Amino acid sequence: MAEPSGSWDLAPDEIHVWRAGLDEPEGKVRRLARLLSDEERERADRFVLDRVRRRFIVGRALLRTILGRYLGPSPDQIRFAYGAHGKPALAPPDDEAGLRFNVSHSDGLALYAIGRGREIGVDVERIRPLPGAERIAERFFSLPERTALQALPASAKLEAFFTCWTRKEAYIKARGDGLGHPLDQFAVTLAPGEPARLWPAGADDGHEVSRWSLEALPPAPGYVAAVAARGRGWRVASRRWPQGA
Repeated sequence: MAEPSGSWDLAPDEIHVWRAGLDEPEGKVRRLARLLSDEERERADRFVLDRVRRRFIVGRALLRTILGRYLGPSPDQIRFAYGAHGKPALAPPDDEAGLRFNVSHSDGLALYAIGRGREIGVDVERIRPLPGAERIAERFFSLPERTALQALPASAKLEAFFTCWTRKEAYIKARGDGLGHPLDQFAVTLAPGEPARLWPAGADDGHEVSRWSLEALPPAPGYVAAVAARGRGWRVASRRWPQGA
């Protein structure tokens, strides 16, 4: 991933991907909770596990803080709208800036993808033992993906599984279709070191798939991630929150 072109500049061909940790001390969590809307605080209170509650608060507060740096208003003044399948977007009047964003988190690590004028999706997963990986692949992966996965040595299959999953999720999230979009009707690359690529499989609309492209992200040791966006020729700039961390 390239370094950002400027402090908070966002060129039309750039996608900024911020990496942030979600595990913060309780005192900071309480301060960050002040940035949330009433609805977000109510959602946080419904979580049974305290760690999940804290991570939700930190994640939403950081999203608001990062977006506020691009947009200008105070983070607590930002309002969100949601698509038919739950994809978040900026509500008026903040949407007039043309900013698009997407968020993913796994085991305390969050990624925030920010772009302008193009739909984007991001997904991150910690590589971890998953006894049901083969059954999940049989159910949700396309034939080319299953074939590629089976051809790998056993030592590479777990990372390849999560690589495939994050690339598929990033594409689905970018489209805003949710899991209602058949996951076996398009294919992505998954082998270690293989560039991220997307193509139609089965009866899916090949013309629509061709409108999108993928890039792999190296978020942190032990994790895999991907970003998908409409069009081609865009580039990812990697950033850490807080800056300089």
